[in-house]
Amino acid sequence: DGRPAIVSKKKSSIVLLGPASRELMNGARPVYVIGATNLTTQPIDLRVANIQVNQRMPDGSLKPLPVITFDQLAQEERTRQVIGALLIGVAAGANSYSASRSGYGSYGGTVYTNRGPVNYGGSYYSPTANAIAQANASAQNDAMIANTVARGQANMAALERGVLKDNSIMPGEWIGGQLHFTPPEAETGQSKQYTISISIGGDVHDIDVTQSPKPAS
Repeated sequence: DGRPAIVSKKKSSIVLLGPASRELMNGARPVYVIGATNLTTQPIDLRVANIQVNQRMPDGSLKPLPVITFDQLAQEERTRQVIGALLIGVAAGANSYSASRSGYGSYGGTVYTNRGPVNYGGSYYSPTANAIAQANASAQNDAMIANTVARGQANMAALERGVLKDNSIMPGEWIGGQLHFTPPEAETGQSKQYTISISIGGDVHDIDVTQSPKPAS
C-alpha cells in the first residue's frame, strides 16, 4: 500500500513490520502491522505471547512494554460500550421526561377595568401536542440506541479483522495483523527507542525502532 516496512528474513520465516499509520500520536499506544510467512515444509505457530517489546531507557536498562492482546482490546471495547449505553440511557430518560411534560402550559395576564387592574391566569393541557412530542422523543431515542449498537458492532468487527491473534502458519502462507502495545515513556521532545522481538518457528526477529517526536511546524 506504499507504506514503509522492515523485512526480516531468517531460516524458517520472513517477517514484515511497519507502522499502522503514518504518524504515531504522542502518548498513544503504538500500533504496528506484522506479516509473517512460513519458509519451512511444516506448520509453524505465530503466538502473540511470543512477541516482546522492550524500551531502552536513558540509563541503558530495558523496560518491558506489554503487548495488548485481542482479548484485552475487546474487553476495553465492551467496557466503552457499557459506559456509552449508560450515557445513552440517561439521555433517553431525560428526552422522554421532557417529552412527557410537553402539551402542558399556563397563561395569564392583566385586564384593566374601571375598578382597577385584574389579574387572571390558568393552565392548559394539549393531548395532541403531548402525543407528538412523545412520538418524536421515542424516535430520537430509538435512533440514538441503534447508532450506539451499530458503532459498537463496527468497532468489534474491526478488532476481529485487524488485531493480530494466535495462528498456525502453513508452508508458504502469510498471516498478519495489528500489534498494539503499551506506550513508551520519554521526556517531552525526546526520542523513544525500543525493540520488537518476534519469536516464530525457532527464529527470533529483533527489530529496533526509534520513535522520534514530530518536528515543530
